[in-house]
Amino acid sequence: MSDPVDQPGFPGSPFSAARGAVAGGVGAAADGGGHAGRNGGAGRDRWRALALCEIANFQSLRRHLGRPRSDTLIHDLADHVARLQTGLRIAPAGRALLEVAFESENPEDATALIDRLAQSFARSVDLDGERHLIQLIWGVAVAPAGEDDDVRLTEGAEAALEQARSEAGIVTLDLSQTHVAFDGSALARELPRAIAAGQLFLQYQPKVNVRQEAVTGAEALVRWHHPVRGLILPGEFISAAEDGGEIVGLTLWTLRQVIADQQVMRAHGHDMPVFINISGVLLADDGFVAEACRIVRDSGARIGFEITETAVIRDPESAIRHLQTFAAIGIPLAIDDYGAGLSSLAYLKQLPASELKIDKMFVMQLTSSNRDPLIVRSTIDLAHALEMEVTAEGVETPAALALLSVMGCDMVQGYLISRPIALDAFVRYLDEESYKSVATMRSSFARPEAFWRKSG
Repeated sequence: MSDPVDQPGFPGSPFSAARGAVAGGVGAAADGGGHAGRNGGAGRDRWRALALCEIANFQSLRRHLGRPRSDTLIHDLADHVARLQTGLRIAPAGRALLEVAFESENPEDATALIDRLAQSFARSVDLDGERHLIQLIWGVAVAPAGEDDDVRLTEGAEAALEQARSEAGIVTLDLSQTHVAFDGSALARELPRAIAAGQLFLQYQPKVNVRQEAVTGAEALVRWHHPVRGLILPGEFISAAEDGGEIVGLTLWTLRQVIADQQVMRAHGHDMPVFINISGVLLADDGFVAEACRIVRDSGARIGFEITETAVIRDPESAIRHLQTFAAIGIPLAIDDYGAGLSSLAYLKQLPASELKIDKMFVMQLTSSNRDPLIVRSTIDLAHALEMEVTAEGVETPAALALLSVMGCDMVQGYLISRPIALDAFVRYLDEESYKSVATMRSSFARPEAFWRKSG
């Protein structure tokens, strides 16, 4: 069978002629559950795999093809991949990002499958009468099928993709290895040296104001590229920093780096608040609070802090006192992951917060649950009664966005808008998308069954 991307030209979709499986394809496939099937063949261990595929030269293609045509390219890519290999679960995760979920016999088979998919793009393809090379990078995370932590699998794929950007190819992260290899106390001891060596970096996820239909803020998320272990997931090193007494240094570094990055954003005409996450441990630390206030006050930067309900419950008196100190100097406060823990109205009414962020576990089930829409709507009404704005996290589909808009949600954040991205990519995103209506955004990273595109 001929290589589908080696055709002289394709009618309609540029990939419409693609048929069959990848030559020598791996026989492992998804069974259709979750990211990929939880259960493999009888008596055999299976692996779940999640791959993020990014069009590395999207901006160049966009200049040649124009905006309308380039915005459909990721959907053509999804169609092409679906025809190349059966048993995949595929969904666009943005204008230049594709999510591919499947199951394999082992990590090596998962990498081999992705390598064969990547090889199918080694030659140029006809796009509207012109030959163009589509350059792809792949970040893959694999985990034993018995581990059903979708968040960790997603973070692993994101970490692998970030590493792939510098290596320009395919990077696979075996989460079973990272899970057993990381010693929390060792990570905590390494953090100061890692900060000094420039191993940590930030990514930014935009927040869109629903009424203004514009990006009006962002959340900063810290990442660690370890010289030996590769990209370490935040869930590993942040908890290690808390347990090992290094969370103060990590958070102050994050604060200073966000302030420096904001200067870059302002130089490009983008002035907006950026929020960072504050550990509950720090809300009982007088020294941290004083230093954080000094840094923000001296810089004049637009910085916000996100805190969780559980952070307040640890030491309510000290936490509320310090949060009031932050609010007094103009630092906006957001209650993060609301609803994920034991939500307490007694604490909620005492907090000087101006924003409440609804946990994504409610938002992601908006269109497939009877109860979650009621919970979200009542939470929005409650927050507004307390004079707080509401941000919905985990917004991944236009249907969820439309429902949240009707409910009166103020801001949205999630993969429908953008995944977390590096500073330079975030600035480019703001340059291109600041004027774009949220209503025109395409479906992305849609986990509900009805939104997945299946192959085979």
